[in-house]
Amino acid sequence: MILLLPLLGLLALRNRHVHALNWTSPVVYPSPQGYGAGNWSTAYLKAQAMVTNMTFEEMNNITMGVVDGSTGCVGVSGSAPRLGFPGLCLHDAGNGVRNTDGVNGYASGLHIGASWNTTLAYERAQFMGAEFKRKGVNVALGPVVGPIGRIAEGGRNWEAFGADPYLDGILGAQSVIGLQESVIASVKHFVAYEQETNRNPIASDGNTILSSSANLDDRTMHELYLWPFQDLVYAGAGCVMCSYNRINATYACENSKTINGLLKGELNFQGFVVSDWVGQHSGIPSADAGLDMAMPTTTYWNERQLEQAVNSGALNKTRLVDMATRIVATWYQLGQDESLALGAGLPPNLLLPHNYTDAKDAAAKPSLLQQAIEGHVLVKNTNGALPLNKPKVLSIYGYDAVAQTTYVPDGQLFPQSWEVIGLGLAQFDGIASNSPVPDAPEVQNGTLVVGGGSGSNTPAYISSPYDAIQARAYDDDTAIFFDFTSTDPSVIASSDACLVFVNEYSSEVWDRPGLADPASDTLVSNVASTCNNTIVVIHNAGIRLVDAWIENPNVTAVLYAHLPGQDAGRAVAQILYGDVTPSGRLPYTVAKQASDYGNLLGPCLNEPASLSPQCDFTEGTNVDYRSFLARNVTPRFEFGYGLTYSTFEYSALGITVNATATPNDTVVAPVYVNGTTNENSNNTGIGVGGLQSLFESVGTVQASIANTGDVAAAEVAQLYLQIPATSSNSSNPTTRVLRGFQKVMVSPNATAQVDFNLRMKDVSTWDVVRQAWVVPSGEFQVFVGKSVLDTPLTGSFTT
Repeated sequence: MILLLPLLGLLALRNRHVHALNWTSPVVYPSPQGYGAGNWSTAYLKAQAMVTNMTFEEMNNITMGVVDGSTGCVGVSGSAPRLGFPGLCLHDAGNGVRNTDGVNGYASGLHIGASWNTTLAYERAQFMGAEFKRKGVNVALGPVVGPIGRIAEGGRNWEAFGADPYLDGILGAQSVIGLQESVIASVKHFVAYEQETNRNPIASDGNTILSSSANLDDRTMHELYLWPFQDLVYAGAGCVMCSYNRINATYACENSKTINGLLKGELNFQGFVVSDWVGQHSGIPSADAGLDMAMPTTTYWNERQLEQAVNSGALNKTRLVDMATRIVATWYQLGQDESLALGAGLPPNLLLPHNYTDAKDAAAKPSLLQQAIEGHVLVKNTNGALPLNKPKVLSIYGYDAVAQTTYVPDGQLFPQSWEVIGLGLAQFDGIASNSPVPDAPEVQNGTLVVGGGSGSNTPAYISSPYDAIQARAYDDDTAIFFDFTSTDPSVIASSDACLVFVNEYSSEVWDRPGLADPASDTLVSNVASTCNNTIVVIHNAGIRLVDAWIENPNVTAVLYAHLPGQDAGRAVAQILYGDVTPSGRLPYTVAKQASDYGNLLGPCLNEPASLSPQCDFTEGTNVDYRSFLARNVTPRFEFGYGLTYSTFEYSALGITVNATATPNDTVVAPVYVNGTTNENSNNTGIGVGGLQSLFESVGTVQASIANTGDVAAAEVAQLYLQIPATSSNSSNPTTRVLRGFQKVMVSPNATAQVDFNLRMKDVSTWDVVRQAWVVPSGEFQVFVGKSVLDTPLTGSFTT
């Protein structure tokens, strides 16, 4: 299992992009010192008092992970027991506590993204954080807002909320707030970490193939990849995890531009930066670049190298003091000085006798079910095929309808939720060596409730669709026939409906080999060839193409069920039978065919073979729906799309915006470049999250929504802006962008008003010349509606 920890750092490569430029990342030294901005002041005073009394050896010690076999923590930081600092227990993940017993399996990030519900995101994180705390965890390794979903086949897209920076930022901020009522949130992965392929170095013929380099320009960084991190830092995040990839040719965990310049400089981050596991690749350079803690162990700092570097002058004393102060200040800031003993409820081996710590809270049960329900997206419903109405005969098909056949630890830990995907020796060899994983699995044998890898969770139970439907059959006196194995099953002619359950698996460590597996498509087509009321449910860890059968008239309804967590069956049954109306919306774009994604289909490949793989983000900010808009490609189901069991009409658009174009002589916040010291502490306009005026309201957009159907249902109203282009770029034109959403429950024949608050940030673009956020001059187009392509209300305002 020790080998499986670095498996949190690996993979293969695919290059569908052409490398054109030699990219470099600017250097930004020194690392800005934390000083207690905003409500961090008391924590910093306490931390400074403690660190002042530390020796350099003790400071060195608390910056690194240590081996501790007494707990199940995936990482334990060093301590300073003489001064009462016990170190920190860091543990997976942003979707729930992993690798233990006595916890719940929550809906995954993508599922919450599909809910478009900020309240639910906060509530989920609140309950999760309390479980981490009861288990003796100090740092929960999540939430995820990177990857953002640049490539459709990204292996870890399911851990984040969706393929849009605004959506990720809003839901991620609520997740930080909820988690940090109990523990420290570690926001990840910073930054531009968009593929698993070649994410870590690979040994090859005596040489080392470096991690792939995400090559991107300054505006793309600010407006797309950095955008959600700013919202989460503004929400008070205590920890940020640097990623595996290189950024403009420099490793993320030693990239002084991104850590010193952007995170600690522009965003004025006051917490500490931790490496992803085995993501540190240098000693003093990584410290100078802003890395504060190395996990899970380090060969660069573990022999008092930082202490020795300070004594020799190779490392400035202030940097080591700041590293220690940031760690201790975060410990104080988020109440970890009153926490349980490290990993108190996390036994190192579940197969050996241990004290059982039940971290679950009965009060979480309604929320767990609601999370599971709201992430389902109905994309087709012909002639009211759903909801079901006490069918006399149901036929149920597909490997996803029943729970997986095994669910027990393998050795010391659950194997990344890989129990039943059939990994072979060659695949494990690829994982262990950071090499490509051959024949990566596309489906999981059993109900898919969470994706694979370190972002997975450990459900207390698994409610399968068949279990839940069988219970309804008892109440309705329904006869059920089923076949969970054949791809060409027999269909009972008297079936009122045929339910087909399939899934689309995804995991950390490899990018997906495709967006639809042929065997599952064959199953759906075969059932539909005989059954004229075929209803398809897909538990999908990412985009899933459906054009192999979506236009078949016998396929009457389709649900994207995403990754609902342990209440998967209960949730889908309530939707299928109409106890609730589906209310989810797609947080990504579903194309008609894989080639419609163009260069953003799959990961960059190392072709021709190179020791320094390059991945040029030439598309700029135009990923997912922006890419489809920019290239004028019509998707099968657009971003934000989803049906309910009711209908809605939009009216009464109101625009009250008082933003004015930024004049050329405006004094902007200091941008951290090489030689910048600590200007933020003397600038009243700068706080946690950076320039505070970016978060001030510049007005609102309102609309009325009437429920014209027969049942109460929730509508997700969405606001998109087309921001005036500051420069012409025919290859990457400016498109409309999401800038607001609100989910409202509306009764039949009732009308609700939605209000979208616009922040200065939402109407600004990044000026690469002035190095500042500016409000461009011109006409802003306003679109309000049901999805990015269905916006019945349009208007404008001028700056």
